[in-house]
Amino acid sequence: MTTSVTAQNGRPVFTIVVLGASGDLAKKKTFPALFGLFLHGHISPTTRIIGYARTKMDRPDYLKRISQYIKNKTTPKVKAALEQFLDQCTYVSGVYDQDSGFQDLEKELQRVEKEIKTYDRLFYMALPPSVFIPVANGLKKNCYTTKGINRLIVEKPFGMDLESSRTLQKALGALYREDEIYRIDHYLGKEMVKNIMILRFTNQIFGSCWDKDHISNVQITFKEKIGTEGRGGYFDEFGIMRDVMQNHLFQILSLIAMETPASLEAEDIRNAKVDVLRAIPEVVESEVLLGQYGKSEDGTMPSYLDDETVPKGSKTATFAAAAFHINNPRWEGVPFVLKCGKALDQQKVEIRIQFKDMGKNLFQKDVAARNELVIRVQPQEAVYLKMTQKLPGLGMETVLSELDLSYASRFTNLSVPDAYENLILDAIMGEQSNFVRSDELDEAWRIFTPVLHKIDRGQVPVEIYPYGSRGPKHLPDFVARFGFERHAQTYSWPETSQTAASNGSPQLGASASADSKL
Repeated sequence: MTTSVTAQNGRPVFTIVVLGASGDLAKKKTFPALFGLFLHGHISPTTRIIGYARTKMDRPDYLKRISQYIKNKTTPKVKAALEQFLDQCTYVSGVYDQDSGFQDLEKELQRVEKEIKTYDRLFYMALPPSVFIPVANGLKKNCYTTKGINRLIVEKPFGMDLESSRTLQKALGALYREDEIYRIDHYLGKEMVKNIMILRFTNQIFGSCWDKDHISNVQITFKEKIGTEGRGGYFDEFGIMRDVMQNHLFQILSLIAMETPASLEAEDIRNAKVDVLRAIPEVVESEVLLGQYGKSEDGTMPSYLDDETVPKGSKTATFAAAAFHINNPRWEGVPFVLKCGKALDQQKVEIRIQFKDMGKNLFQKDVAARNELVIRVQPQEAVYLKMTQKLPGLGMETVLSELDLSYASRFTNLSVPDAYENLILDAIMGEQSNFVRSDELDEAWRIFTPVLHKIDRGQVPVEIYPYGSRGPKHLPDFVARFGFERHAQTYSWPETSQTAASNGSPQLGASASADSKL
């Protein structure tokens, strides 16, 4: 078994095969990420990329398609690099359920490997789950090298429930070793999600108060302003809880809640994540709030059911909120509330850790607001700590303010890498800590499956909310039920109007929308 990666000038050299190369995911995410790695020198210029899909295309059509979403193509540096990158890209057309196509792919692999003199292969399955197993079988039978490394990146969704997930994992496990499988959840590649471990385990100020004695509740929020936009047929099969909460938001929860790993080795990090998931009981329907967006209040934006690709009368939820409880000494009694939805008032993902009230306090509760640590995942990546302090002036009035690390203003000469760039490079380097292990997937589905089946049977009510609103009307009561407390004093991030604050009611500044009320 070969385990060492071939490198040239310190950079890894793989032949990368993108399965589903003609699809939306490949052209919008996978190929732009591969080009980003190429542009910034993270992969060798001799690395070859082979696209494989059912679509029959000539080379000019293929190159036009895969470069369609690459940014800044007209700048001299990018234009020159793109020409070199496209020179390394070839395409093979073939079906997913017959050996003949994969045999053609193997011939192309052997041809390019003879040129670059390396035999390490990375297969990226940018495919729907219905063809995962046929493609994995075709690759193993026809394209699995015995001369180098084989790695397989698999995109979500990893099943529809615990049973289907186990069926998928059993089939993949019969073909590939666990150390060859890289189940990708692109949220684990986002800069602020990768920052969670650094924030937690290198800063004593947080490490000493990261527990039930200091934290009241944790809110993890995903909000999209757009609806399904003609893609409702695909979305309707899964719903928002499967599409976002069970994977993206649960990955964030596990990083926030896990104990200190034994080391930074991938298996130790993933062990810590699995341990915390094992301490979470199944979510119950009484602690779930579902919604589906209707028309906007002014009637200009369509409802979910107006999407022609959505089945008539569908009850699929486009919004979900749910509370989770961790039965271990660190987190007992601290609810983790996850919220996600489409067609809402904002576009953002954030983690909001709300600390408990002060004990015996010189100041009344309406003056001393709860502290909150907010990690803004996207957009405008930031970490800020909400606190109460004295308003400048002659009196003793207080104002909500923050310690603010906004990445755009602090790291002016650095760019935040794309999540897919991060994860593809991790896969090339054999770094599995930011990929989902099979037992981790098993635990996540265990927690969600019973309530998902009740939702599928229509046993959990779905509330209609207006397009462009903050979600179902019962949402404020729902989050308050689990301890979330919004201070009466209006908070503005990152600006506060002193005139308004001195009147006891700070008004929203230019960036006030950054601080959510959801």
